[in-house]
Amino acid sequence: MKLLAQFSRFFVGAVFTFSGFIKLQDPVGTKIKMQEYFHVFGEDLPAFASLFDWFGEHAIYVSVFMCALELVLGVALLLSYKPTATAWILLAVVIYFGFLTFYSAYFNKVTDCGCFGDFMHLEPWTSFWKDMVLLFFILIILWQRKVFTNSNTGKIMLGVTVASLLLGIYTNYMQPLFDFRAYAIGKNVPAQMQPSEPLQFSYTMTKNGEDKVFEKYPTDTTWKYKEMTVLNPDAKPKITDYALWNDAGDFTQESFKCEKVFFIIKNINHYNEAAIPKIKTSAEALTKKGVFVALITSAGGADFEAFKLKNGLNIPFYFGDEKVLKTIGRVNPTLWILKDGIVNGKWSGYALPDVEKIEESLNAK
Repeated sequence: MKLLAQFSRFFVGAVFTFSGFIKLQDPVGTKIKMQEYFHVFGEDLPAFASLFDWFGEHAIYVSVFMCALELVLGVALLLSYKPTATAWILLAVVIYFGFLTFYSAYFNKVTDCGCFGDFMHLEPWTSFWKDMVLLFFILIILWQRKVFTNSNTGKIMLGVTVASLLLGIYTNYMQPLFDFRAYAIGKNVPAQMQPSEPLQFSYTMTKNGEDKVFEKYPTDTTWKYKEMTVLNPDAKPKITDYALWNDAGDFTQESFKCEKVFFIIKNINHYNEAAIPKIKTSAEALTKKGVFVALITSAGGADFEAFKLKNGLNIPFYFGDEKVLKTIGRVNPTLWILKDGIVNGKWSGYALPDVEKIEESLNAK
């Protein structure tokens, strides 16, 4: 039983440490996921809508706190620092997560819990059962709590707590340390818009109250279509909603040709104003050298025209879906460089590179 208790401690500690770190190095992604939950709860519980709206507006603080808490609790369990108190807190946390994942799965509200950020996407019921497995092992830890000896690692845990909060604050303003998204540096965007292999399907048909699965769509018209199932879902395109356009028409395929420098300013109400002068000077210098430079936004056309005029940004702009732009760049603004459809560079608006660095990325193979 001692062996099971120690295994439980290491297993739960490792899962929470990994989960906390993965999300903490991309707190904006976790914030977006939390805003989805707050929006759903606001709709389902209209009496508390204003409260959930407030949480949605301050979701980044909730994100950093919860991710840091996961990481700190995981490390505390691994180091056997106050294991009983740590396990009780973990019990409360996993019950809370279990409620969220059950709610998502049962009512089909949020299709991805974001448990491991963009590193791994889990279906709602998979997320729920993952939480139930963690709950099982946490209960074992509490049941066998007398087995564990409290380690004298208070100073280490203080350092871990401070470092976790600082990491969350830092990555809120920068790009994630590890980018698992489809628009990360080195990713081929147009290639990911195509299936990795021909998709295979099966067809469920019905006749006289009987269902039958066909590998090919039947020519017998007496069978009525019921549903189609993808047999190799991993081959589906990783990107299905990337598109750029303006009043002149669609620019999606054109964005994959040659070198393109895009400054993404998805929201004109909340952005790093200090980045605008550098965007302006960089765009002017690159344009003089014959480099294609454009802005991408999800703001309204008239509003963005006024924004450009106000900031002296004489740069062409294109529209993109807000969700896609949030996926491409967490920070507002973001510098995004494409070369023949491959992402050659990406920077936060709080750490924009000089023109020489941008040119270096454009020329990289």
